[in-house]
Amino acid sequence: GEILIDDVNIKELNIRDLRQHIGMILQDPFVFARSIRENISLNHMISDEKIEEAIQLASADTMINAMPNRLDEIAKEQGSSYSAGEKQLLAFARVFAHEPDIFILDEATANIDTQTERLVQKSIDILSSTKTSIFIAHRLSTIINVDKIIVLQNGEIIEEGNHHELVHKDGYYAKLYRSYYDSLVDVATV
Repeated sequence: GEILIDDVNIKELNIRDLRQHIGMILQDPFVFARSIRENISLNHMISDEKIEEAIQLASADTMINAMPNRLDEIAKEQGSSYSAGEKQLLAFARVFAHEPDIFILDEATANIDTQTERLVQKSIDILSSTKTSIFIAHRLSTIINVDKIIVLQNGEIIEEGNHHELVHKDGYYAKLYRSYYDSLVDVATV
């Protein structure tokens, strides 16, 4: 097969240029032992105004405003002073500040609490409304509103479509969704 971006095979693109257009948020984003400002800008010239805007879009403003030195707060090695959710919010601020054309979210909500997931989901909704977004997820709440869901099993595509189409097909995705929904109902009734 081949991967095309705007009808151009990625093999024909300069890999460095391609990477400039892609932003990724991994399950466990890396936080450098540097200031919040440097963790968001990644040594690019980005104004404090744009960083502040990115922080707000990422719903990280409450967290950062609570820090004594705000943007100048120095993170501990590998972000050990932050929870998984706080690192996710910093990673979203980083992506918002850099404005990539393609956004890849790889299990970014897997290790965070429900309240932080709501903040992260708000960031996902904002980002995915203006970017080509690829979500790799087990939590269905992350992907319910996407245009196209590709369901993989053992490395093979077994279903594809949007949420409503896949639920209507009553296949593997529908079973996953019902199981997910039932688990939410069980938690709510406890």
